[in-house]
Amino acid sequence: MTPGGAGVAQRHDQQTGGPAGLIGIGYEFGGARGARSAVVDAPRAEDGSPHGISPRPLMTHGTADDDAAGPGTGLTTRTAEEVLAGYLHRQAAEFLRSLRLHRESGADAEGAGDAARQLRRAARRISATLHTYRPLTEEAWADQLRAELGWLSGTLAREQACAARRERLMAALQRLTGRGERPDHGGPEDRGGRPKRDQRNGRGHAGRPAVAPSAVSEAATDAATEPDPDGALAAGAARAGALLDRQLTLARTRAHSSALQALGSSRFHAVADSVAVLASEAPPAGKNGELPAVEALPPLADQAHRRLVEAVATLPLSRAGYPYNAAALAADQRQDAPWHQVRMLVRLSRYAQEVIAPEDAEQRLAEAGRALEWHRDAAEAAAAATAAARTPRIAPATAYALGVLHADQRHEVEAARFAFGRVWLPRPPERTG
Repeated sequence: MTPGGAGVAQRHDQQTGGPAGLIGIGYEFGGARGARSAVVDAPRAEDGSPHGISPRPLMTHGTADDDAAGPGTGLTTRTAEEVLAGYLHRQAAEFLRSLRLHRESGADAEGAGDAARQLRRAARRISATLHTYRPLTEEAWADQLRAELGWLSGTLAREQACAARRERLMAALQRLTGRGERPDHGGPEDRGGRPKRDQRNGRGHAGRPAVAPSAVSEAATDAATEPDPDGALAAGAARAGALLDRQLTLARTRAHSSALQALGSSRFHAVADSVAVLASEAPPAGKNGELPAVEALPPLADQAHRRLVEAVATLPLSRAGYPYNAAALAADQRQDAPWHQVRMLVRLSRYAQEVIAPEDAEQRLAEAGRALEWHRDAAEAAAAATAAARTPRIAPATAYALGVLHADQRHEVEAARFAFGRVWLPRPPERTG
């Protein structure tokens, strides 16, 4: 193996770069279908930036006094290679620690799931950092490692996604038919450690930005707790639940088998070896790696933030800012794609800030990311209900229940867009007196 992990095993059918290595999710980076066709109707700031957001991220770039504060804080006395190496060392060490916990978990499914989430978290940060700061590294090495980390993260994510989707849809069916009580706020959590959907209906919980929930979500929840007077929904809900449970359990079983197969493959061991090297050695530096960090890193982080601002400018945030706008009720991949694109760019911008100034991470980006993860979960759950409704020879009552479930999840998509707009758009000044 070459220094820095350049010897990552590579399958002949696996691409060695590009968007697949970013975060291991199926949505690709850049050029999302339909992104340019979205309505651009939100206000602009005095400087012309979309939605009142400055093109530069709200971060500090370090001073000479910051150099003693700890790794990643001061930029003036270190080179770009040194700052990147310190951040990647920490994330690689977290990756290896999570891998050890996963191996030691044995039959503890909950412990294995937590370890897998931590492993994916570290993999995403390594991958995103290599993407944003690619000009400062050996680009061929960075592209190859990103692709392999994306493959691993995506493989491990599928099982957790299926489990979270099943839990979400089963809870929604119970709520819609009025047969189940809402879970307490201290209950189990879904994919990525976020509180379950019904837990996110309150203000300021970790699973949702600290903004007032959309009137769409409130009204849908209140109406859903009422008994079904005609019994039409209840008649098909049981069969719809059984159908979804069977399909999503099968998908989870297949994803679990794929994850086990991946973790035992030579390809995975090559990735782990590369990350182990990265945990102790500096990554291969590019021609700009010897530049002062204060000159080389902030422009690349600003570039990532500008891409985010430009992507947000394509979203119809003005319309999404009104409850009951019905824009999200129709399931359309082209409609959801720009929002998924923005979710990835929010992550890239957050991780770019972590490299430069982890102590000054912008809270708004974290809240925006949570709203868009909520959006993704609801959109995927709605798609699962649609797929179940296409099952041949299902009863009309079952199809009706699946249709109501699909509409409920698309209402959640609309509510998530509303929440994102509340986080992102500038707040109007409060009136006094």
